Amino acid sequence: MGFDSNEKALSYWRENLRLVLGLLAVWFAVSYGCGIVFADMLNEIHFMGFKLGFWFAQQGSIYVFVALIFIYAYKANALDKKYNVHED
Repeated sequence: MGFDSNEKALSYWRENLRLVLGLLAVWFAVSYGCGIVFADMLNEIHFMGFKLGFWFAQQGSIYVFVALIFIYAYKANALDKKYNVHED
C-alpha cells in the first residue's frame, strides 16, 4: 500500500527521520558520553562488580543499542499505522 499524496509521504519520512535521529542521539549520549566523557566520574560508582564507566563502555552501550532497536520497531509500526502504510 502506498501513500495517498506526496505530502503524506514527505510527512511520513520527516517523522521517521526525526525518530531515527532521536534514537541515534540517545545511543551517542550513552556510548560516547557515559563511556568516554563522563567515564572518570562514573567510575566512582560500581555496578555488578565493575566500574560504571567501564561497564557503559563495554556492555551498557550494547544493551542500550538493542533496546533502541525494539523501541524503533514499536514506534515505526505505530508510524506506519498512523499513515496507513502498515503491513497486514
